[in-house]
Amino acid sequence: MAGDRRVDAIEYSLRINAAVQLVEAEVPVAEAARVLAGRFGVSQRQARRYVDQAASSGRVPVPEPSVVFTVKLPAALAERVRAHAHQSQTTISAVVTHALSEFLTRSRRERRPR
Repeated sequence: MAGDRRVDAIEYSLRINAAVQLVEAEVPVAEAARVLAGRFGVSQRQARRYVDQAASSGRVPVPEPSVVFTVKLPAALAERVRAHAHQSQTTISAVVTHALSEFLTRSRRERRPR
């Protein structure tokens, strides 16, 4: 069986965007699936799913690669982050990414000379 593994978000977005290019070029669905299957080493059935997704949703943003970034937090703060992630039905990484991005954006605006 071709490709017995799930791809990460970066690879998935690259595959969808490749399918979008074929859809935009008006390549017939069956041919687009064959092209994608060969290019990415997936089954034609999976490639067809990529084409269908591309046709219905269009391009998707390619996420930036993530790196491990270890920090020490006070136990109470770490527990609040975990609880927030759980309550929001998201990951701890997503909560921290959002919080740090917001903090750094706000900090940059406040330091801007007027």
